[in-house]
Amino acid sequence: MSMKNKLNRMKQHLQSKPSEARLEEGEKEKVKKLPETSVIDIPNLKEWEAYGVKPYYANGEYCLIREVEYDLDYKHGTYRLGDLLPVMDEWQKCEVEHPLSAKGHQAKDLFFFDTETTGLSGGTGTTIFLLGYARVLPDKVIVKQHLLPGPGNEVALYQSFLEKVDYTTLVTYNGKAFDWPQVKTRHTLIREHVPKLPAFGHYDLLHASRRLWKNKLESVRLANVEKEILEIERQDDIPGYLAPMIYFDFVKTHEMQGIKGVMKHNEWDVLTLITLYAHLSSLLLVDNKQRDKMEEYEIGRWYDVLGEKEAAKALYTNISDSSPPATFNLGMLKKKEQNYKEAKILFQKCFADENNLYKETAGIEIAKILEHKEKDYTLALFYAEKSLEFYKSSNNKTSKNKSAMLADFEKRIKRLKNKSRN
Repeated sequence: MSMKNKLNRMKQHLQSKPSEARLEEGEKEKVKKLPETSVIDIPNLKEWEAYGVKPYYANGEYCLIREVEYDLDYKHGTYRLGDLLPVMDEWQKCEVEHPLSAKGHQAKDLFFFDTETTGLSGGTGTTIFLLGYARVLPDKVIVKQHLLPGPGNEVALYQSFLEKVDYTTLVTYNGKAFDWPQVKTRHTLIREHVPKLPAFGHYDLLHASRRLWKNKLESVRLANVEKEILEIERQDDIPGYLAPMIYFDFVKTHEMQGIKGVMKHNEWDVLTLITLYAHLSSLLLVDNKQRDKMEEYEIGRWYDVLGEKEAAKALYTNISDSSPPATFNLGMLKKKEQNYKEAKILFQKCFADENNLYKETAGIEIAKILEHKEKDYTLALFYAEKSLEFYKSSNNKTSKNKSAMLADFEKRIKRLKNKSRN
């Protein structure tokens, strides 16, 4: 049966049986027990070697290791893989603190990592069958993959993966929640036979992508981000959700076509991590035309949350003429600096915009400055009452906080009325 027909049958099977693909009961018993020797009969060994794969032996088990090299000029979407190198140089000059900062690291310290598993639920019932990673060196990019040929070979898989690990920082996509916890789970089961897991830093690019593009993209899945943001078009790619069933088919039949497609899918994933990190870093580091207004606002807000106020102010200022949220946030930063005059001007700019969802909040901020700093209770009362009117007429509220907000408005208005009479 052709691979195309097999994939179609797998899709039908997934639609009719939504539960995760698992080896049938007794399937593991059918897998040939490996002898306690390095002389193991590996199916299709010559074909594997032609594909750049070498066997690795340990404790009577084996796994398959594939290594591929890319030139730094290789283009993956809009970026060359070598574009990471100048980005790393820019991080060394950067004075702001950021979760994606590579200051103090070289490109070769980053370990772009992704896995393929037998399911998405995690835990001891899910097995990692492919560990893939990329390293960016001064003259090339190396992609390396460790494939589990079947049950009973995990010691060889993790021994091969951990024996020469020399990285400082993982770069993943949802790796903090899934990939690395799963590695730790499987490692725990065989920890007496393999090296310890090293300590490391971790850049999870899912969090950065979600922060920048959750309101721009329908989904922030890696496949969608690479297509919409990085302009990567994959040809003849195998969908990730079919990988478990293709792997089980490989374990039973030793046919290489399908699993080679899964390995190619994983290879593209780790290359995408390189270019995505380069792209995110360039957006964070360089004031360039690549950033749209929404990205400028979200990056500014990110720096704001991190306490990097000067970086946040610079970004908010760039877009304050066209972004009411940026104008309001800039006003709040000015207020924290006790620059009440400029803060009030920015809040008044928000308040004057009838379509601004920050109108009511800006009005209250103006009222606070007028009451507590300028002692103009009559004008403060005007802004408080106008803000209440706008709040009641707008849809920018939820039942969860409505009663508390109304109580706060009424308390403020009552206090200002008393003050304005005196």
